Amino acid sequence: MDPDVRFFLMTIVQSISMVMLWMLVNMTFGIYYGFAFFDEGLALGNYIYYPLMIISFIFLIRYLKNKWRGWKEPGE
Repeated sequence: MDPDVRFFLMTIVQSISMVMLWMLVNMTFGIYYGFAFFDEGLALGNYIYYPLMIISFIFLIRYLKNKWRGWKEPGE
């Protein structure tokens, strides 16, 4: 297999895996443990969950940008 194709496919697989891991963790804590819901008003778990979700999303976007920065279009 051509090294460029292998690098491109690995980049795709790693990007999808990281996004799915981020979603799984946030859905687990948000839905399963109930931190995403405001049943009885705001609780301490809501105050912790939402900023951590936003911060982790920023780190995820940063990771994806750095991951795809190494990819070059064919012919460049």
